Amino acid sequence: MFLPRMTVLLSSLLFLLVSSIMAANEPAGCKIRITDKGLDMLKFETQKFVEEELSNISMPEMKGTEGRFQYTITNVKITELNLSHAELQFIPDVGLLFDVQNSSISLSFHRQILYWFFYDTGNINASAEGVNINTALSLIRDDAGRLKINNITCDAKISKMRAKFSGTLGKVYDFLATFLTTGMRFLLNKQICPALNHAALVHVNSMLETIPVRSEVDQYIGIDYSLIDDPIVTSRSLDMNFRGMFFDLSDPNSTLVNYAVDPVIREYDRMVYLALSEYFFDSGLNSYYRAGVFQMHIFNEKMPKDLEVLLKTTYFGSILMLNPALVDAPMSLQIAVNSPPKTSIKTSGATVVMTAIVKVMVLPPGQPPVQLSSMTMETKFHAKVSIKGKRLAIHADLRRFKIFSNQSALESLALIPLQAPLKTMLQMSVVPLINNWTKRGVRIPLADGVDFIEEVVEYHNGFILIGANLHFSKGLREMITDQ
Repeated sequence: MFLPRMTVLLSSLLFLLVSSIMAANEPAGCKIRITDKGLDMLKFETQKFVEEELSNISMPEMKGTEGRFQYTITNVKITELNLSHAELQFIPDVGLLFDVQNSSISLSFHRQILYWFFYDTGNINASAEGVNINTALSLIRDDAGRLKINNITCDAKISKMRAKFSGTLGKVYDFLATFLTTGMRFLLNKQICPALNHAALVHVNSMLETIPVRSEVDQYIGIDYSLIDDPIVTSRSLDMNFRGMFFDLSDPNSTLVNYAVDPVIREYDRMVYLALSEYFFDSGLNSYYRAGVFQMHIFNEKMPKDLEVLLKTTYFGSILMLNPALVDAPMSLQIAVNSPPKTSIKTSGATVVMTAIVKVMVLPPGQPPVQLSSMTMETKFHAKVSIKGKRLAIHADLRRFKIFSNQSALESLALIPLQAPLKTMLQMSVVPLINNWTKRGVRIPLADGVDFIEEVVEYHNGFILIGANLHFSKGLREMITDQ
């Protein structure tokens, strides 16, 4: 009894071990690198966002007694922030550092002061100087495969604070300034980090949740952009490895094993880099194949008249003559891809090889279709990749075309005159349909309000690399508000 249980336990442990090793070694279908140049642009948006968050700090009422003075301080408002000495940097193996040094904050308070029998009210204008804020953000992959701020370490210090009283007895109260500003500096110090913690862990994380992890591309397929591991942070870049796998919507749990080359990004000159492996494109083609998209029936008005005449006056005409009742019947072509198309990416460019079965049919009125021949069609397309905003698109161009008979070598010879006309038919009828479909593109995993501009596409052995700069069409605050 003990031995079977032990065997089951060992088998389970072995399965978990193998699964974990496979998951750890899973190549990325899609990679994104954000460089320190991209961080410079993000710094400006981060600085504006932090200023807005600190402007909304709510300060508690202060009241008490100092000697013969009784005071109440209310309506504390931050009127101006000067965070001009701010830096946004990578922290290797951790995440991001937002560092503010030697900056200033201007505030205004409302005072109510009772001294003996004198009661006075007025405003206090104060300034906090030597404001230093050091905020470290730890970035991880969450359980859903999404980028997330996991932890924030914050330290805020204000070196000194000055206050200027106004009103009838303003100069009399100047000696209170040191006492009041000391308390206000203490309270302000205590408010800065909680405000930034809430901004990062709640607001920024909620924006990151809007970046699609698994989403629909169209009515046939979806895309999985889940991170396969924690982001890799160095002193110069933030690298994110995504699964980058398309899937058939009718079978969303199906997967395609990734045997492709793992993309390698070595560049740092642009703000952002996007690398896409052959697996990225193959999974899309495989998903469309499984969804039954690669099938076409060309008949009636879809059949070019010149092609139909050619079919009837060449080899197939002699077959029709064996049955005169079929001579005047319309013809059709049934095209069905018989295996998932394959992508090949080399330094010379990207190509897609596709094999299909072409059936030549006659459609006699009121009778079942009659098959005249079955051919194998081999095609090779050149694929040009482009990106606009956040959408990746492909333009296909037919480069090679070949047909041969599935029945005999003699029939293959007879089909040679049809090679050029059928290729022309594909270029004029089928390829435009493909390009009309692929030009819609697929979204890359960027937040709304951030787009690629000035992109440059490079082809490497096994993957495509797109270098670009970033454009913010929305501020960080607007991006968070709109989510």
